[in-house]
Amino acid sequence: MSNAPASTDVLEALQRLIEVVAQLRSPEGGCPWDLAQTPESLTPYIIEEAYEAVDAIRQGQPEAIADELGDLLLQVVLQAQIAQEYGQFDLNDVAQAITEKLIRRHPHVFGEVQVDGVDEVHRNWEQIKTTEEQATSDSAIARLSPRLSRYARSLPPIIAGMKISKKAAAVGFEWDTVDGVWDKFREEMDEFQEAIASGDKAHQQDELGDVLFTLINLARWYDLDPSVALADTNHRFVQRFSMLEAASDRPLQDYSLAEFERLWQQVKAQIAQAASQNHEDE
Repeated sequence: MSNAPASTDVLEALQRLIEVVAQLRSPEGGCPWDLAQTPESLTPYIIEEAYEAVDAIRQGQPEAIADELGDLLLQVVLQAQIAQEYGQFDLNDVAQAITEKLIRRHPHVFGEVQVDGVDEVHRNWEQIKTTEEQATSDSAIARLSPRLSRYARSLPPIIAGMKISKKAAAVGFEWDTVDGVWDKFREEMDEFQEAIASGDKAHQQDELGDVLFTLINLARWYDLDPSVALADTNHRFVQRFSMLEAASDRPLQDYSLAEFERLWQQVKAQIAQAASQNHEDE
C-alpha cells in the first residue's frame, strides 16, 4: 500500500458516507433515532467506539480495526452534520482545522526547522502549543492550569492523572528522586487507612484518590503505563475466572473461600505451565 494522496475511490467513499448521514438526519424520510440525537446524546458513543477501536488494535485484527475505525468515523461525521444543521461548522471546517494544526506543529516537515530525534519533535510540539495558548489568552503568560482542568474534565481518570502528572512535572512540580514518591505513597496509604477507620465515605473517597494519583506518579517515574497495566490485569482476571468456572463442579456460590483459593492457585499454575511450554516451543 502506497503513501500517495487519497485516491478518487477514497474521496468518493467519504462523500457517500457524508450523504448517507445527511439522509439519516433529513426531516423528510430520515431515521427517527438519528433525528432525535444531539451532540450531547452522542458523546457516549464516541467514547464507546474509541475504546472498541483501541481494543481491536491491541488484538491485532485488521478487519475488526477497519470496522471499528468506521464506527468512530461515523461519530465524527454525525457531529459535523448536526453542527452544520445548527449553523456552527461543517466537516470541511473540521478537516481544515486539523490540517492547519498538523502543518503548524510540524515545522520540521513543512518548514525549515531541523530536529534531532523524537524528543526534540515532542519539545517543539509542546512549545508551539504554549505559543498558541498565549496568543488566545488575555494574559501574557500561558497558564498550565486550564490545560490540566481540560484533561481532568475530558479524559478517563487514569489517563488524565498521567497527563496532569507529566505536565506538572515538566514545569518543575516534581520530587527530587523516586524515593520521595515512595514516601508519599506510604503516607497516602496511612491516611487512606485512617479514613477507612473514620467511616466518613467522602473522606475515604478523597484519600483513595490520593493513593491512586500517587501510584500514577510512581508509574510515570518508572516509565510504565497504568492504563495498560490495569487493562492487562483485567484481562488476566477474566481469563483466570473463566478457567476457574470451567474447573468448578458445582455453583460458585457453594464454594468456601479456601476452596476458591485452591482453585485460583490451580488455574494460575495451569496458565504458567502453558506459558512455559509456549516459550519452549518458540
